[in-house]
Amino acid sequence: MNLSQNKENAIAFYKMAYEGNPRMAIELYVGEDYIQHNPDVADGTEGFIKYFERMQVEYPQKSIEFVRCIAEDDLVALHTHQTWPGNDEYITMDFFRFDAKGKIVEHWDSIQQIPAHSANPNTMY
Repeated sequence: MNLSQNKENAIAFYKMAYEGNPRMAIELYVGEDYIQHNPDVADGTEGFIKYFERMQVEYPQKSIEFVRCIAEDDLVALHTHQTWPGNDEYITMDFFRFDAKGKIVEHWDSIQQIPAHSANPNTMY
């Protein structure tokens, strides 16, 4: 496993899809089978493409910042800060599993809206 390359590819994949070109992201970075665990996205590559194409049409002004990227074995974890229209902010944590060819074949995520108030002074990222 090339951990450094997997980290670069996970970021490039997510950024490309998020910014409106999920089909190219799939072509460049995803293996033959793609398992999706997000309950809002259909399994497989077409479900992924349709979801991100719809998000681009509905929310073209969204933005993403990659705060952390951690790799171990065949997994890469991304910690992101997303801003959506109306300054609606979210923290996401995504996990990608790579196959032996360095292609993404599985995805899990967790999304949390940044609250207006917190019980502590620490940021979520």
